Amino acid sequence: MTDQRHLAEVDAAMAGLIAADAERQRTSIHLIASENFTSRAVMQASGSVFTNKYSEGYPGRRYYEGCAVVDQMEDLARDRAKSLFGAEHANVQPHSGAQANMGTYFSLLDPGDVVLGMRLDQGGHLTHGSHVNFSGMLYRFEAYGVDPSTERVDMDEVRKVALSVRPKMIVAGFSAYSRILDWEAFRGIADEVGALLMVDAAHIIGLVAGGAHPSPIPYAHVTTATTHKALRGPRGGLILCEERFGADIDKGVFPNAQGGALNNQIAAKAVAFHEASTDEYRAYTAQIVANASAMADSMTADGIRIVSGGTDNHLFLMDLRSIDDDLTGRDAARLLDTVGITVNFNTIPFDPRPPFKATGLRIGLPAATTCGMKEDEVRRVGTLVARALRGRGDEAEMAAVAGEVAELASAFQPYPVDFPGHV
Repeated sequence: MTDQRHLAEVDAAMAGLIAADAERQRTSIHLIASENFTSRAVMQASGSVFTNKYSEGYPGRRYYEGCAVVDQMEDLARDRAKSLFGAEHANVQPHSGAQANMGTYFSLLDPGDVVLGMRLDQGGHLTHGSHVNFSGMLYRFEAYGVDPSTERVDMDEVRKVALSVRPKMIVAGFSAYSRILDWEAFRGIADEVGALLMVDAAHIIGLVAGGAHPSPIPYAHVTTATTHKALRGPRGGLILCEERFGADIDKGVFPNAQGGALNNQIAAKAVAFHEASTDEYRAYTAQIVANASAMADSMTADGIRIVSGGTDNHLFLMDLRSIDDDLTGRDAARLLDTVGITVNFNTIPFDPRPPFKATGLRIGLPAATTCGMKEDEVRRVGTLVARALRGRGDEAEMAAVAGEVAELASAFQPYPVDFPGHV
């Protein structure tokens, strides 16, 4: 029989680290756009006996025996994903969003093919052509960006570049862009140049699930996503596509990009899809968007420049030059961490600094919204961010900010005080 002792009895050091991070999560305000808090049910599925089963292949076509129940579980996850997003085909096996993109590229592109994606320094992702990433190493990426005056994607420019480079695929999507992309216009351009349209919806797929953001599914040949941001699922990836691409996409994931599936994570994804189909979840995503807009507007009123003037989704970028020309994103993020506000530094469009220093902060509201914060609370958080950045060096002011952060975090916690961080 397997060891039935609890974690603290088996490995006190690891139990202590888990408890320490649970405490960190309870006592901080979390504004990282790609983070969230899962439900206990999602954690239970992730920590279930499905972690024990190896199952290379797909339901009904496995390379291992003993997969009858795993097949039912994966089919349930796929069916829930298709129903939730109105997709014809779903692959729930990618270990991450990057591997969802990898599987898609492997299935539909050949090395050296031309791909058009968003500039990394203006909101794109590493897998959209970074020279240090497999995408930039294997494919010839060309880029579109944002208009210097509006800091929004200019579809006329996208069309102009697409007509010039004639890509095999156009990637629409971002990791740091606060406006709504025109999916229909992207599809029109793709059709005009004979390209496939892939939408990387990692950041907005949760909002799509809740009806708080326009869906790319009707327009994209393939949509990739993660399950751990606003969707509030486990860390993992997802691919949704038209049925005609299903077999190729499945092959692109397994065996092209990865081996055995993480069955415990697929089970947890299925739970998240189920949770996202409820009216409660729809209200949650609407609140995320309302909170992001409220915080961005309050910061603007406080004299902080927000890239593109605001937000239509769950995130926005702060231009730190509106506080101090010498303040880097890295220094600002580390400073805020000392008072209990967790953010990440990020480049802004036409950033004069390199990515590891950056001039911006990326602010996201999914996690704070999960904790129950609404417009009044996030406006207060925005004020605390500004006070900390402007008051750095003033010990009394920093202590006062830290005290107010602790008060807010105590009132809006993701888990009960006695929760040890594991189920």
